[in-house]
Amino acid sequence: MSMQQLLNTENRLRELSHRVEQALQRWLPPEQTHPTSLHQAMRYCSLNGGKRIRPALIYATGMALGIPLSKLDRPACAVELVHTYSLIHDDLPAMDNDDLRRGKPTCHMAYDEATAILTGDAIQALAFHILAQGEVVDADAANRLKMVETLAHAASSRGMAGGQAIDLNSVGKELNLAELEDMHIHKTGTLIRASVIMAAFAKDSVAESTLAKLDHYAKCIGLAFQIHDDILDVEGDTQTLGKPQGSDSQQNKPTYPALLGLNQAKARATALHDEAIQSLAGFDEGAELLRQIATYIVKRVK
Repeated sequence: MSMQQLLNTENRLRELSHRVEQALQRWLPPEQTHPTSLHQAMRYCSLNGGKRIRPALIYATGMALGIPLSKLDRPACAVELVHTYSLIHDDLPAMDNDDLRRGKPTCHMAYDEATAILTGDAIQALAFHILAQGEVVDADAANRLKMVETLAHAASSRGMAGGQAIDLNSVGKELNLAELEDMHIHKTGTLIRASVIMAAFAKDSVAESTLAKLDHYAKCIGLAFQIHDDILDVEGDTQTLGKPQGSDSQQNKPTYPALLGLNQAKARATALHDEAIQSLAGFDEGAELLRQIATYIVKRVK
């Protein structure tokens, strides 16, 4: 990907980020609504920050399948809110104990620990409220239920929460490649895969073979995303990343560069990118943004 192509992708992602930001503005409770401190914290954590990769994947999958973007705003917001809640809780002193997120103080630093816990709880509940009510898609109720089920599974002990538990239990331990990838398939990968599959359920009928290709694409970019995050933790800087550089190594966490070495970690991310692109071989130009996102994931600087 050339520098111009990267800039074009970043511009498209910013457009989609603005779209989901506007939708979040509508559905998050106003700051003046009682209890005000909780609603202020919810908006503080959910607005004006983040890469918005997961909602972008929902919109990009919709483009690949010919689904109007207006039918995808609710699932895009729902998946971004679940991601945001996970970051709030991951940053808590009892877990990763981070004081910087998206370039500003984490929720428990800006408010307090109890407020951060409740903010994460409330944001997760709001995600499912948004997805469950109102017009989401043209599809029937069974497909809407599949979307709810997909997101719930991604956030569960067999998905993101389970991955975080494995992560916490792995501090100071040496994991092999299979164990490290298992952790990140759960912690990072399931919500990325859920984003793609939820978008597919926004259409009345998608062939199983198409779903399988999209799911494999998402599995590959989910792992590539985490590997590149680990690389940025080594090569990036705090100001660009918006979070403390080197925090994983300081906490003695298992990472891809620590296990494979930096060059091999980069090679692994590239191989996963190539595999993701190959999964889309049967798709037309409507899937171009999915292809661009796969490349952006392994080229981004934050």
